[in-house]
Amino acid sequence: MFVGDDWAEDHHDIEVMDSVGRRLARARLPEGVTGMARLPPIVGEPAGEDADKAEVLVGIETDRGPWGRALVAAGYTVLAVNPSQAARFRDRLGVSGAKSDPGDAHVLADMVRTHGHERRPVAGDSAQVEAVNVITRTHKTLIWERTRHTQRLRHALRDYFPAALDAFDDLDAADTLELLGKAPTPAQAARLTVAQISAALKRARRKNVAAKAAALQTALRAEHLAQPEAVTSAYAGSVQALLAVLNVLNTQIKTLQGQVEAHFGRHPAAEIILSRPVGVVLGARVLAEFCDDPARYTSAKARKNYAGTSPITRASGEKKVALARYVPALRQLANRLVGILHGCLKTGTRYDEAIAWSHHAELATG
Repeated sequence: MFVGDDWAEDHHDIEVMDSVGRRLARARLPEGVTGMARLPPIVGEPAGEDADKAEVLVGIETDRGPWGRALVAAGYTVLAVNPSQAARFRDRLGVSGAKSDPGDAHVLADMVRTHGHERRPVAGDSAQVEAVNVITRTHKTLIWERTRHTQRLRHALRDYFPAALDAFDDLDAADTLELLGKAPTPAQAARLTVAQISAALKRARRKNVAAKAAALQTALRAEHLAQPEAVTSAYAGSVQALLAVLNVLNTQIKTLQGQVEAHFGRHPAAEIILSRPVGVVLGARVLAEFCDDPARYTSAKARKNYAGTSPITRASGEKKVALARYVPALRQLANRLVGILHGCLKTGTRYDEAIAWSHHAELATG
């Protein structure tokens, strides 16, 4: 039995197909418990008395979320299909370009019927690694958002307050945000005293406070081309809004980092990953992206392929080209490190530099 599951936010279009491609059933199910409760009868009815013995392969374009977990728990073999692959397969079935949710369910069912042997069942990752995945991706997303808002702040300051860019090296730092919040215009910044600047630097735990405070005051009082007062006031309002967002992002990033460290530290693979020269946050991201299903990567090459560090070979006739990422030395190093990580995780062995790079030592002594 082959099932295509085209999912949307509030419903799933389902098509059940037999081994020769005949449509046995079609339905639209609501998302959630109600829809999942209605699925087994739809799949099982065409199989009749052999329903308990039938193998059911489900093709779906996502393997995340409670619906995917429920499909696995129901005993179905769930095959995650890349949306771009499904789109190409759809073109094979028709050239009109027509697209619909029931049609996509048909495409997915037919795809797992004819190419299911080339797809892997969704990985059996632990709940621990899924928790690490969720928290690390959110943490990374907030860092990206902070970078975007910092760039917006930089562009605004460049247009009306260039002295601030000369004064502050790190625009999302706590002392920068505090001082710009107190003095968002050139005139206000020029009136900041050394004592006010020093207090902000001390709260941010800066070193050499006296010298830095004097340098900041000088930079903020330097002459620059100015905007009209009304324009400056408008920019100051915009900057204060950006400062408020950056303060919240800094707080949440710090909070989430603690949760990243806690979730990662509870995972059995944490000790092995941290035996390599990586920090906790980077180590957590490595675990989150590779996950922990022992059957996911059959070899070091499979893990390298997933990481995107393996060269891509393209051959046609007598022409054969190996395409690789730019900066080949870094790509080769990354490829080697992924292979070493695979060996450590497979054998449960901590990283040992002398063993990992023994071939270089042999070349050097030879």
